[in-house]
Parts: sequence; structure tokens; C-alpha cells
Amino acid sequence: MVGLVSNANEDRAALAIGMMLLAYLGFSGIDTSAKWLGLVGLPALQIAFMRYFTHFVISTALIAKDGIGMDRFRSERTGLVLIRAGFLAGSTCANFVAVRYLPLTLTATIMFSSPIIICALSGPILGERVGPWRWAAIIVGFLGVLIAIRPFDAEFHWAVFLSLAGAFCVALYTLLTRKLAGSVHHETMQFYSGVVGTVCLAPFAFLFWEMPQTWLATVLLVAIGGFGWFGHEMLTRAHNYADASALTPFTYVFIVYLTIASILVFDEWPGAWTLVGAAIVAGAGLVIWFRERRLERIRRRNSAPATCGVG
Repeated sequence: MVGLVSNANEDRAALAIGMMLLAYLGFSGIDTSAKWLGLVGLPALQIAFMRYFTHFVISTALIAKDGIGMDRFRSERTGLVLIRAGFLAGSTCANFVAVRYLPLTLTATIMFSSPIIICALSGPILGERVGPWRWAAIIVGFLGVLIAIRPFDAEFHWAVFLSLAGAFCVALYTLLTRKLAGSVHHETMQFYSGVVGTVCLAPFAFLFWEMPQTWLATVLLVAIGGFGWFGHEMLTRAHNYADASALTPFTYVFIVYLTIASILVFDEWPGAWTLVGAAIVAGAGLVIWFRERRLERIRRRNSAPATCGVG
């Protein structure tokens, strides 16, 4: 019996890992499509609108199919849910402009500074304590970002600031997700993410609307929202089969996917400094993950109230 349970747990973990790999494949499809569509002349806000509009249509169709009542989407914390959705839309807009000018490997490296930002902000926002081990990882991680973007290099581009703004938006979005978890259903948060992105971006999208000139551009403009829906669906399902602590390391496959896309689609090879910076940022993020996982085990063993730890 113990062997059967063990095999079942291993199967669930393997399934969750596979879903994580598929989720970040979907997310890499978003960035690759956004960069390609931007390079052929479509406005970034139009692309961002379609990313949310298609996602919203798919989500609404599934809600109608399942017969979920609108009571599910009413919450006393709707204000925070809307702010959370606003941060997600803001990160998308900033990133879609940035990828037009920056290599995908660089934007991915900057985006993966968000776990480091999350840990740094978890004290003032969530009241959690961050100890010396993680503060050291935070500092090293930001040094990795500086190495990747090389602010004093002649090739430094202003779009880096947009990519950094996107990373901060992702961090704030994630922190609000943590704060709302357990009190607001995840379908409610997903629904409002689509609504806010669609409604807020619609006026700007129609103001600057450009008709796609090729069938491929039309397909990608519609598909970009499908990539987003698929990625979030796989991500949510993965966390139903395994703990976040077990899945976090696999998020860094995103950098691998975007490196491959950058080379194959845009013939952009990552620079040496970008690779060094990416390795440092990923290493710092994994140190934070390792410390949080270790402290979570200690908390569970001691049945103590949860904090961000003292490590």
C-alpha cells in the first residue's frame, strides 16, 4: 500500500512538472508573438488588448459552459482584486513595448528579478520578516540584473526601464495574489484579470488600431490571448497536483524557451553579459526559494505561525 501511494505521488509530481513546462511554453509564446507583431508594425497596446480580450472570451465561454453563477465573482475584496488585475495589465503593456527593442533573453532575465523583488517587498506589504540569507540573495540578484542590462554601456536602451517596471508590476501582482489567496476564489481573480485588461486597454487599442497585413499576423494577434489562457490554466492545474515549493525551480525554463525563440525566430543570440546576469539572477532566486522551503518545513514541524522566516 505504501508503494502504491508513493507511486501515485510521484505520478502527480511528474504530471505537475509537465504542466509547468507547458505553462511556460505558453508564456514564451506570448512574448515571442508580441515581439514579432511589434516588429511588423502593430501597436503594443493593440497587441496587449488582444492578449486580454481573447483570454476574456475563452474564460467567459468556459464559465457559461460550466453554468457558474455570477455570485462566484462577488467579493468583499473586489477592490484589491481589481488592483491586482491592474498590475498584471501594467506588466503586460510595459513588457510588450520592451520586447520590441530588447532581446527576449534580456527581458526574461529582468522579469525573473520579480521573485527577488517579492522577497524584498514582503516585509512592508505582508509584514513578513526577511533574514540575512535572503537579503544577501536580494542584493546579489540585483547585481545580476545590473550586469545583464549594463547601464553604463553604449548599447544601453531606455526600454530596460519598461522591462524593470514590468517586473515590479509582476511582483506586486504576485504579492496581492498571496494576500487574496484563501479568501477569493482563483476563478474570480482570473475573471477580473481578463475584464480589467480588456476594458482598460480597449480605448487605446481602437485609437491606434492597425489592421494586420498578413495571415500570420492575424493568427498570432488572436492566438496571443490563447497562449495566455493556456499558460495560466496549466499553471493553476500544476499547483493542484504539487506544492509551489516543488515547482518553483521549473519556472526558469522560461529563459531557456525564450533563448531558443530568440535565436530561431529573430536570429538574436544572447550576449555573454546577459547570460552571466541571467545565471546570477536565477541563482539568487533559487537561494530565496531554498531558504523559504527550508523555513516552511521548520514551521510545519514546530506548528508555528507562518512568517517570511529568519534565514
